[in-house]
Amino acid sequence: MSSTPAHWLMKTEPDVFGIDHLAARRIEHWDGVRNLWACKNIRSMKVGDRVLFYHSSVVPPGVAGLARVCRDPYPDFTAWDPTSPYHDPRSTPEKPRWFMVDVEFEEKFPRLVRLDELRANRSLKAMVVVRPIGMRLSVQPVTRKQFDIVCQLGRTPIPEQPPPRSPAPRARSR
Repeated sequence: MSSTPAHWLMKTEPDVFGIDHLAARRIEHWDGVRNLWACKNIRSMKVGDRVLFYHSSVVPPGVAGLARVCRDPYPDFTAWDPTSPYHDPRSTPEKPRWFMVDVEFEEKFPRLVRLDELRANRSLKAMVVVRPIGMRLSVQPVTRKQFDIVCQLGRTPIPEQPPPRSPAPRARSR
């Protein structure tokens, strides 16, 4: 068993729970994952794993910062609450179907690493979030190399573009 942390991308809607919410709370459980593939990824997580915190369902979408898994997977108790939007009557405390982890705020990037920037980077072409099949998956694995590239992008200001040059005045013909 490796002690090397894995790397993940976790999607959230910033108006519901964004990087600023996590920064204020410091630690929060990641509940409500109701996709079997994403839940399988949740169950693979370990304390110390690193997370790219991705803002989705917003224009523009992109990676806003970093978090770290600070509690191993445990049953998602929101599935048992009939008043929860994440209620699942097939899940019980005795036989939980859904799991969650706790994540801890690590860093807010000085700028959003936009999805179009991820797509334009040739080194990130295999990243799940840029592929059509991975667009909707809320919890996705990323490689260490992909993670490092996204971190570098998020910490590097976008170079300012020089203002467009005005065309040189044309000489009048007489």
